[in-house]
This record gives sequence, structure tokens and C-alpha cells, in this order.
Amino acid sequence: MEKSAKIYIAGHRGMVGSAILRKLQQEGYSNFVLRTSKELDLRNQADVFRFFEEEKPEYVFLAAAKVGGIVANNTYRADFLYENLMIQNNVIHAAHVADVKKLMFLGSSCIYPKMAPQPLREDYLLTGSLEPTNEPYAIAKIAGIKMCESYRRQYGRNFISVMPTNLYGPNDNYDLQNSHVLPALIRKFHEAKVQGQPSVEVWGTGSPLREFLHADDLADACYFLMQEYDGEEFVNIGTGEDLSIKDLALLIKDIVGFDGELIWNTSKPDGTPRKLMDVSKLHHLGWRHRIELPEGIRQVYEKFVEHEDIRVL
Repeated sequence: MEKSAKIYIAGHRGMVGSAILRKLQQEGYSNFVLRTSKELDLRNQADVFRFFEEEKPEYVFLAAAKVGGIVANNTYRADFLYENLMIQNNVIHAAHVADVKKLMFLGSSCIYPKMAPQPLREDYLLTGSLEPTNEPYAIAKIAGIKMCESYRRQYGRNFISVMPTNLYGPNDNYDLQNSHVLPALIRKFHEAKVQGQPSVEVWGTGSPLREFLHADDLADACYFLMQEYDGEEFVNIGTGEDLSIKDLALLIKDIVGFDGELIWNTSKPDGTPRKLMDVSKLHHLGWRHRIELPEGIRQVYEKFVEHEDIRVL
């Protein structure tokens, strides 16, 4: 991407989009076209087409999505399917009509079958049944992958897709009902510490294995791939390392400095037993993560404590 290129980041205020924006600014890019969700409703086709026609961005990072944790995914199934399909359908097709040079679509590791072999290779897509709790979201993301693939095959568009693993970082969501496990645990342990509570409830059994990537590492990988990769097949982005939810909880407990007990609420769902990304393709292309999990959680927790606008107490 030329330093003067006009770049549109859909979802620039979210955790992923804001990380991509920071990365591009660090690399010397400044010609951004940005819209908040109030300024541009990506679910509205007419508005999206008008925006692309007027602004004519050259490069697009499609990081906008309706996202949430396991309970939110399972509760708002219709919303997650409809809104994500509308967002990506509108942006991808408008990018085609506006002759965008290159588009990157960001998906999710939940696209893989629930019982797929581990680690998850890119060619495992559509080889089995999905995890029921987040099936609508996964189906939307799979549709996005196939849209990019199909616009490439039919129209020759340079639309690429990347599949990040579980993410954490600045601008994360700390709402206990709709957040992902890592930020939820940070908030739970912090509140328990501040309030002097004797214990903290953690959902599930603690046995599922999960992989976590810092949003700044994801942004670095996205920038790298936008520069270096033009292939049809989507690319996994992760660390290639995982740990159990129990070990994650103990790590966060230690970093936060909470001295109480853990109580496991086994009535809550565990979700997929394991979701470890095979990142051999990404490593072969020449990119590896830099921020290790303990260091990353410490950074995030420091920001959580510092900023009242991030905290939801």
C-alpha cells in the first residue's frame, strides 16, 4: 500500500479496527476515511454504496462486526446472523463496485467444525458440524470468506480473508454478559479484589483450551499480509500456543492480585473443547507474534485500572 493511499477501516473504534488504525499510523499512513456506526450504518445497503461512491477508498480493512461471547452468541442468534451478513455483504459488494484495489475481511476461529482435528488448519473449513452456541455467527463469517473467494474468481478482485484466534487488548468489551472470557475474568477479579470478596465465580469447568492473541499483534499481522499476501485461501492468525481456561483464570488472578478462591459454575457452557490455530502458513510467509500472554495481560490490566472510561464498574 502506498503511503498516500486512501484507506477505509470499517469498525475503526472497535478493538481490532482501532489496533489496525494505530499500526497504520505508526507506519506513516495518514489518508484515512473513517465513519462511526452512527455516521454510517453498514447494515444499510444504500448508505454503504453512497459512501463508497463518494469517498472511493483504495484499500479496505473490514473489521466491523457484531461480536460477543458465548452467551451473547447463543442468545442473540438472529441478530448475529443477520447483522453480520448485512455488514459484510454491503461492504464487500460496494468495494467491488467502487473498484477497490484490495480488501481484507476479518473472520473468526469459530468458523471451524466443533470437533475438527487440532491444530486447526485452513483446509478444515466445512469438514464438519459447527459449535451450536455460535453457529449463526460462524455461518456469517464463512459466508464472508466465500464472498471474497467468489468475487476473486468471478471478477478478479484482490479480496483476501484472515481468521484471527481469540483476541484481547485495548478497547476490549468488559460487559460481563456479552464479553469474551479474558476481559470478563479481568473485570471479575479486579472487582473482587477492590470489594474484598472471598471468591470469584468462573463459568464452565475450566477444561477447554484456548489460544489468545494481542490485538496489536493481530494488527501487525494484518498489515504484513496486506503488503505481502494476495492468495485466494484465507490465512489463520494466531500464536500457535494455547492454555486451559483454568490456567488462564489462575494467570489473571495472579496478575490482578486477587487472593480469594475460584468457584466453577459448571451449569454454564464450555463451548468448543479446543480451538488452537495452525499458523504454519503464516509462519512460512514470514510473520510471528511478539507479545506473550502474561506480558499482554499485564499491559491490558494496567490500562483497565488507569482508565475510568474503559472500566465498567
